[in-house]
Amino acid sequence: MYNRVVVGMAEYWVSSNPEDVLCILGLGSCVGLCLYDPRKKIGGMVHILLPESIPGQSNPFKFADSAVPALWEKVKSEGASPENIFAKISGGAKMFSGTDSLFDIGRRNVEAVKAELQKLKIPLRADDTGGNRGRSIMFYLEDGRLEIKTIGQKPVVV
Repeated sequence: MYNRVVVGMAEYWVSSNPEDVLCILGLGSCVGLCLYDPRKKIGGMVHILLPESIPGQSNPFKFADSAVPALWEKVKSEGASPENIFAKISGGAKMFSGTDSLFDIGRRNVEAVKAELQKLKIPLRADDTGGNRGRSIMFYLEDGRLEIKTIGQKPVVV
């Protein structure tokens, strides 16, 4: 029996319970980042809204440049081994056609998440990003699989 945990906007969840399934419903331009240690079955998810921190904002989980290292620290503090952790990401859609690159928040979010993962030397094992359709994701802590349901398409597991 799975325990479904819904991760809201600018929120995160970390767990060592293999029965937990971390979910984000309705990702558009936001990015869902999952970190996982397969040996210890410890993982976490964050729902990232924007690429760069805004001065005066106190929630680090809202922005890619602060959410990636913050989730990394939370997963390690739960007992994950840094050398075992890998990442999977989804989301980052371009939800409004005709917008220029400055307003393509989805693309900018994906680029910012990938840059932070590279800085921390976290391998990216799966990347289902871009396009122009919303997604919902479910991250299973029993084995690290990520199920992606994109509007108008069959579910994909990575």
